[in-house]
Amino acid sequence: MRIAVTGSIATDHLMVFPGKFADQFVADQLDKVSLSFLVDHLDIRRGGVAANIAFGLGSLGMNPVLVGAVGRDFDDYRSWLERHGVDTRSVHVSQTRHTSRFLCTTDQAQAQIASFYAGAMEEARDIELQVVADRVGRLDLVVVAPNDPVAMVRHTQECRERGIPFAADPSQQLARMDGPEIRTLVEGAAYLFTNEYETSLLLKETGWSEAEILDRVGHWVKTFGPEGVRIESKHTEALTVPALTVTDEVDPTGVGDAFRAGFLWGLAAKLGLERSAQVGCTLAAIVLETVGTQEYTLDRAEFSKRVATTYGSDAAAEIESKLRV
Repeated sequence: MRIAVTGSIATDHLMVFPGKFADQFVADQLDKVSLSFLVDHLDIRRGGVAANIAFGLGSLGMNPVLVGAVGRDFDDYRSWLERHGVDTRSVHVSQTRHTSRFLCTTDQAQAQIASFYAGAMEEARDIELQVVADRVGRLDLVVVAPNDPVAMVRHTQECRERGIPFAADPSQQLARMDGPEIRTLVEGAAYLFTNEYETSLLLKETGWSEAEILDRVGHWVKTFGPEGVRIESKHTEALTVPALTVTDEVDPTGVGDAFRAGFLWGLAAKLGLERSAQVGCTLAAIVLETVGTQEYTLDRAEFSKRVATTYGSDAAAEIESKLRV
């Protein structure tokens, strides 16, 4: 299964605030917010939604095609991704802009405040997916992850026009795009990914009901953090998969990307929806226990052990039979 992952490629600047953001806000002064948080730690890591998903797929043994735009400062990052199985030959390099930057501060309650500098990402709108498909032979699935909004719309429309199945992951860009654009991203998706808050925002911005969205997508995959995952379809009963128990939460950045990587790997391995979600939840737990979105190393035996602990020995055996890590 040939998967292309489109979306942001960025450098993450991850900081920790030793308090709670909620304690710093005054209810009747929210229209005049002017705050500065003194942070204790700074970690500079590789990131970006598309790169994180592609890294996860590569770590699980696939060779995903990364599609996005970067600056000329991408060389070291490119080498890292290629060493972990990611095909970066369809990444566009800007001659004038830097690779995107993600600046995120996390508090003691795991709440986050973040900013994102687009930089070279704006040139992703110039990328044509057919060129990518011609280079690799075919595309079986395109992931449309958060990216330059114009690029997201273009990639989605091209998938529909060329009959390429796509997974819609609007995520952070739901706050940036308007209703008609968001409806364009969702219409016809084989898979739609949202977390709990994004689900509410999607319903609000599109004006669609949940039933109307299910009329327009193949499967809607909703993540609920420690409460697990719910997968819905118009033609089947909803499927719920619990999350793994995590005792040492380090950093939530990239957890959703890890879930998507594990889930998509499961689909490529023909494991079915439940097993695919179990893989996604396991990889998400590993990332939650790690600082940085691509700093984990997968061990086949340990991965299988964690699957067995939560989902049972049958699940572990079936998943392990497909693992190449």
